[in-house]
Parts: sequence; C-alpha cells; structure tokens
Amino acid sequence: MTSTDPDGLLADHLLRLARRLHRVQKHHLEPVGLTPGESRLLRLVAHHTTPPRMADLAHDLEVVPRAVTSLVDSLETAGCVRRAPDQENRRVIRIELTDEGRKTLRTLRDARRAAAEDILAPLTAGEREVLGGLLTTLVDDPGRC
Repeated sequence: MTSTDPDGLLADHLLRLARRLHRVQKHHLEPVGLTPGESRLLRLVAHHTTPPRMADLAHDLEVVPRAVTSLVDSLETAGCVRRAPDQENRRVIRIELTDEGRKTLRTLRDARRAAAEDILAPLTAGEREVLGGLLTTLVDDPGRC
C-alpha cells in the first residue's frame, strides 16, 4: 500500500493487528486448555440471562448449528457446560454454565487481559482511551454487517 491509498493501508494494519491479537490470545489461552472458539462460546453462554439453546448460540456466533455442537461437546467434556432440558418444552435442550465453567471464565478473563496488555503495551493511557472510543464507534455501527 502506498500513501496514496490511506484506507488500504489502514485496512492492512487492521487485518495484521487482528491476526496478531488472535496469535497472542491463543498463546495466553493455551494454559487454560481452550481454543479461541471454545472461549468465545463459553463467554456467550455466560452472557445470556437464561441458558441459551444451541440455535441461539449458532445465531449469535453467526455459524452453522453443527459448529456449535462440536464446541459444546468440547466444553461439556471439559466440565464447563452441561446440556439441560428446557422446563417448558422438554424437546428443547439448553446449555448451562457449570461451576467449573464459571471458574474457567475467571481464568479466561485474566488471560484475555494479559493478551490485551501485550498488544496495547506501546500505547499510553490516553492513546488507549482514544483507541477504545474509535473501536467502539466501529464495532457499534448498526449500519454495517
């Protein structure tokens, strides 16, 4: 990219930063024993006010339901979630966070903070605040896909 294409250069930097963030986060998640996808699903289950259905999780993650099944299987094997029948419709299965899952979430939060600190280390507090505001604007833009 040349200086005559500042948007192209910015896009390139954003993509490189996203890949770097993924690598750093993966490194920090390794001791926890979860993949970034499992980590995201666990955080999503915790975010719901009532235990979500698999279809809800697939929708929220923008993936096919089969992908959620594999992630739930892994998290269930690790003891972080459990499948439970819905109290109103026994045919519906909900995904519940376990005590082990809550403990793992605390560990994940620490790992994510460490990963963010690695990435943000060169920035001052003021620069981090500005970056946070800019990223919030981009992430929260309802007109974008």
